[in-house]
Amino acid sequence: MTEDALLEVDGLVVDYPVAHGVFRAVDDVSFTVRRGGTLAIVGESGCGKSTIARSIVRLVKPTAGRIVVGGTDIARLSEKQLRPMRTRVQMIFQDPYGSLDPHLSAQEIVAEPLRVRGMRDKRARAKEAATLIDQVGLPATALERRPPEFSGGQRQRIGIARALASKPDLLVCDEATSALDVSVQAQVLALLMKIQAETGLTYVVISHNLGVVREISEEIIVMSEGRLVESGPTRKVLAAPDHPYTRALRRAALDPTAIHGRKPRELVAPSAMRLPAAPVQRGTDR
Repeated sequence: MTEDALLEVDGLVVDYPVAHGVFRAVDDVSFTVRRGGTLAIVGESGCGKSTIARSIVRLVKPTAGRIVVGGTDIARLSEKQLRPMRTRVQMIFQDPYGSLDPHLSAQEIVAEPLRVRGMRDKRARAKEAATLIDQVGLPATALERRPPEFSGGQRQRIGIARALASKPDLLVCDEATSALDVSVQAQVLALLMKIQAETGLTYVVISHNLGVVREISEEIIVMSEGRLVESGPTRKVLAAPDHPYTRALRRAALDPTAIHGRKPRELVAPSAMRLPAAPVQRGTDR
């Protein structure tokens, strides 16, 4: 593992049991992410990118390979051994509607990881949670409200605050903006970039949207049918891809008629993405 790398994935293999044997979702994938940097993982649905994300946070146990975070290989750790590592690697999920407990207030949701981290004083937890909610651009009036009272963008901000509460070294964003409207996508991405600049967090970003990854990442890997087919600096790979599959992805991204599902067209073409330079306004997400 190189000195400036926070994450090293080496020879990762993930098999899922199926009726007649196993399905290999990820096949011998290797990459590194430098400390404070952002790696994007792209590819079509079913290519294995979300399985990689879930392996990095150990929601999925790898079949083979190493996942080294800050010098510790977490791939083979038991659940007990994993506990102190889980605060170091956090995830922002794709669905801001299903990833928050609807019965808890925003403050309680964000305070829960603080309790797990060992902060026993309830008032101290509430104060820290309020600070984190402010950090992600939500107003003080959000503290006592519950998830059903928030928009999708606001819910995703709560999810980001909850992840930050663990003081992680690595944040895995699994299609964290794909369920949001176009303008809200840009706001959430700007927030993530602002947080990274302030804290030095390392990101792994999973996305199908080439416009998103072009703006937020420095390095990229391209997945197809469980295999890594191309990697390198994001702008170089997207501007002049070597692999036929990457070229096909780029052509599809630039051709609106080739887009299927909820993939906002304004963000698919790389040149269309322009993130706001000013701080995100509080409470404006829709």
